[in-house]
Amino acid sequence: MIRHFAASLALILTTLPAAAFESKATAAYVMDQTTGTVLLAKNADEPLPPASMSKLMTLYMAFEAVAKGRLELDQELPVSAEAARYGGSTMFLQEGERVSVEDLIRGIIVLSGNDACVVIAEALSGTEGRFARDMTMRAQQLGMTNSTFMNSNGWPKPGHRMSMRDLGLLANLLITDFPQFYPMFAEREFLFDENESANRFNRNPLLTLDIGADGLKTGHTQEAGYGLVGSAKQGDRRVIFVISGLDSTSARALESESIVNWAFRQFSQQSLGSAGTQLAEAPVAMGSAISVGLELAEDLSVLAPISASGGLEGEIVYNGPFRAPITKGDEMAELILTRDGLPEVRVPLVASDSVQPGGFMVKLAAAAKHLFARLNAGPQEAS
Repeated sequence: MIRHFAASLALILTTLPAAAFESKATAAYVMDQTTGTVLLAKNADEPLPPASMSKLMTLYMAFEAVAKGRLELDQELPVSAEAARYGGSTMFLQEGERVSVEDLIRGIIVLSGNDACVVIAEALSGTEGRFARDMTMRAQQLGMTNSTFMNSNGWPKPGHRMSMRDLGLLANLLITDFPQFYPMFAEREFLFDENESANRFNRNPLLTLDIGADGLKTGHTQEAGYGLVGSAKQGDRRVIFVISGLDSTSARALESESIVNWAFRQFSQQSLGSAGTQLAEAPVAMGSAISVGLELAEDLSVLAPISASGGLEGEIVYNGPFRAPITKGDEMAELILTRDGLPEVRVPLVASDSVQPGGFMVKLAAAAKHLFARLNAGPQEAS
């Protein structure tokens, strides 16, 4: 039997729904990275041209190679004719010169170097084409199911696609898997060649705004429009967002700033209870006690809209009554929290105490109760 308890408990807060964000982007994805809560998803699973934002996958592959010893940061890699031939955003690399892995990585992050991506690709896979296939395979392994790469840098090419959700997942992986490298994304300037000093500044428009922004990557082609994979941290919270399809650099900057402000101002992390807080009791059959407490196994906090009065609701669900024996800490039930406009949260509840099987008198009383119920039911008609 499924038992439901309305969670009209002191534990559960009430809130108004947060103001919805109407993104001007063709596609957008916003996630509270601290809790994994998706705050906004607009065409988030549609494979779209990612432009230079797909360089984040090349960077992930490079970081992984350094971490595994396949590349060294001070190792110098040769620049091929294919790498030097690329136009657009580049480090102005010349065929035949050698560049350190660390400079190439900074050249990709800060300068969006198309040529630098190819140097890394050739070092890891032999050719850019093979590297693109390796990128696609690795992305699939990491859960990016709507991503296909045709080159290392996002240069326009049919079939080169990523979804906004995949880019958000990739940003999260870069932050969590490679904290030793992630600070590079906050660097505002990298002067690689003094003769080409015009290309030295990071294109991320949020880095100078003092709103906690510290990454990740802009992108632009005529087909893709203007996009940005961004992240910002304020206090203990981090937000990751992806936008694509804006019509200008100024529109991209305004949209990015608006998303960050909305995500931090409209939502906050709410502490709802500590480990060991008992929320309800559930009946126990054939036990030394007639009920068992249901408590939080861990501290509970959720992301919720900030405004007060109505919106966050909950119920406790379990199959009962439970049969003894029960051991303290056994998972017994689930607290389901629903929030306006946000995914539900499911939290396990555990037994607050152990309950042993009942003795002879408990079993005798149970048998008598069963017999009494049958006698009161009266004779049954044959069917």
